[in-house]
Amino acid sequence: MTGLKLTRFTLSSRPVPPPPAAPGDVLAEAEGVRVHLGGRPVVDGVDVRVRAGELLALVGPNGAGKSTLLGALAADVPAAGGVVRVHGRPVSHWSAPELALRRAVLPQAASLSFPFAVEEVVRMGRAPWAGGDREGEDDAAVAEAMARTEVTGFAGRPFSALSGGERARVALARVLAQRAPLLLLDEPTAALDLRHQELVLRLCRERARAGDAVVVVLHDLALAAAYADRVAILRAGRIAADGPPAEVFAEELLSEVYDQPVEVFPHPRTGALLLLPRRTP
Repeated sequence: MTGLKLTRFTLSSRPVPPPPAAPGDVLAEAEGVRVHLGGRPVVDGVDVRVRAGELLALVGPNGAGKSTLLGALAADVPAAGGVVRVHGRPVSHWSAPELALRRAVLPQAASLSFPFAVEEVVRMGRAPWAGGDREGEDDAAVAEAMARTEVTGFAGRPFSALSGGERARVALARVLAQRAPLLLLDEPTAALDLRHQELVLRLCRERARAGDAVVVVLHDLALAAAYADRVAILRAGRIAADGPPAEVFAEELLSEVYDQPVEVFPHPRTGALLLLPRRTP
């Protein structure tokens, strides 16, 4: 009888994956969120929603609060005020294993203390599914994530022996292998060359088109304009504008936010939005 009770407890305590989200469902939101770091407000009364089927870019100058807001949405940075919800519930109401099935997080820097091989690092993304009904998907999920990020060719190499750009792609593969419906990525293109910047943003857009909610912190406004469905511009810990790139990327606003003259104009061939700093000859 005791063994039966223990078995029932183990089964009932296993975290349950979220049901599939419908397009437009809010998978994460910040409502009046404030975050203090080092005794000063870094995020100050922010409201933002992250919807299934949407790629949201967080942009703004250094120190605007982009990474801190992303950390708050991930439940990695505690809020001093307001509320952060993931899948409709305050983050404090989820256990760590439950959150791991609902959101995957890519930090700015990826470092490991032990010489794990690349494939082992990517496989770490499958840890939330251990012992569950979808554990059998592990091999396929890992192989697909490595192929999509173009790291299969060095699957057996130590993670510590990789270049910065290679590490960034392996870290992204780990996030993709996790197969959570909410992806929170902090500057995933920072260490990448031009080809792989485009690759990563295409992957993000594809995940959003497949129904996931994707939030990406970016410094490259051109990438945000090209790939994001919606952009939130942060300035001094607040949202200065939130909407489609074509609506919020205005010369006057960007020049003010970045304290740098910015030009916004259509591409002469495609009409796509182009953004460049205005330079004097």
